Amino acid sequence: MQTDPVNKPAALTGVVRVVLIVDDSRLQLRIMTAMLSRMGFEVLSAESGAEALEICAKDKPDLVLSDWMMPGMDGLELCRKFRDMHRDSYGYFILLTSKSEKGDVAQGLDAGADDFLTKPVNSHELRARINAGARVLSMERQLSDKNRQVSEALTELQEIHEAIDKDLRQARTIQQSLVPERVCEVATSRVSLLLRPCGHVGGDLVGMFRPGYDRLGLYNIDVSGHGITSAMVTARVAGYLSSNFPDQNVALEKRFSRFYAMREPAETACLLNQRLVADPGVEEYLTMAYCAADLQTGRVRMVQAGHSPPMILRANGDVDFIGDGGLPIGLIEEVDYDQHEFQMHSGDMLLLYSDGFTEAVMNNGEMLGEDGLAVFFKEAARCGQGPDLVEDLYWRLTSQMEDPTKLSDDVSAALLEFDILKERVD
Repeated sequence: MQTDPVNKPAALTGVVRVVLIVDDSRLQLRIMTAMLSRMGFEVLSAESGAEALEICAKDKPDLVLSDWMMPGMDGLELCRKFRDMHRDSYGYFILLTSKSEKGDVAQGLDAGADDFLTKPVNSHELRARINAGARVLSMERQLSDKNRQVSEALTELQEIHEAIDKDLRQARTIQQSLVPERVCEVATSRVSLLLRPCGHVGGDLVGMFRPGYDRLGLYNIDVSGHGITSAMVTARVAGYLSSNFPDQNVALEKRFSRFYAMREPAETACLLNQRLVADPGVEEYLTMAYCAADLQTGRVRMVQAGHSPPMILRANGDVDFIGDGGLPIGLIEEVDYDQHEFQMHSGDMLLLYSDGFTEAVMNNGEMLGEDGLAVFFKEAARCGQGPDLVEDLYWRLTSQMEDPTKLSDDVSAALLEFDILKERVD
């Protein structure tokens, strides 16, 4: 095909390469074909609308020049059917007509035409109209390309998200395994544990260990922040307070190469602080309430390292809060911790809990607070015991939250019911 480089539309012939001419006049087809060929386009021709649709389905022309008035299927109907065809990219449609009334133009636009040319066609105007169409097609194809890139990126991100989500679900399973026992009877007492992270994984940890028949270590820990980093710190701390490997538990010391005795809670907090501060690159710290209980006498020694004050619900219904704050663990070097001691009596309940309870926002727009939790504790104690009691506490919390579907913080609790199983021993 011979082309005239001088008449090529500058830089746009790459966008409009194939042009279809539709006219029932063979003379007009030859004239238009000659014009477009000199401009450098590949030219297809059809003498009817039906023939044009067959060509469009097969060759997908970039631009269609169609006469308006044709026997059978006219230009308007052809335009409508052209628009109904499935295409990977947009096709530009120009109607050739002698009509110039506004109503006719509006009718053509409604049918899907992009532009109009008045017959007889002037070659300069034809070139200008095609250039205008080429600019539209260029922008459309750039947009389509960007949309394709965005779609591919979204697909890739979705695959990455699914992989991360799978890993986080596995991480949640692993973190849940750090609390293998959720309820345990120790001597004549019972311990129940609750752990509800606000995401896949969390920074709360509850646990217990039993170095002897009537000795119990019970703790509730809240690592700063949320998510994977906090969860990794909880995993490390769980190893420092292991119930399965007493030789690795910093709260225990071996005596006479025969048995393990419990360290003072304040000493345990100091040892934990030394280990966390010594870890290079670890900026997280934790709060902790840790109790060492003698379940034979009811004597409990406790350290409160920046944690929520433990709560005792006495058998007579009174509530006592234990502790006066203290510094978190892993925040600064060389810190001393105060130790508290209190007495439990038969039927008393000790609750260690994280601030996920007390700082939850209720329906009234205010945080639950310690007094609000004490009310929940009393109500739950009247309705159940053991694991049912801590689950009831969590239910009461979420059922009265401002948004029960969203926990803003991890929620955890450790419950000790003292000397409630005595009748079994008797």
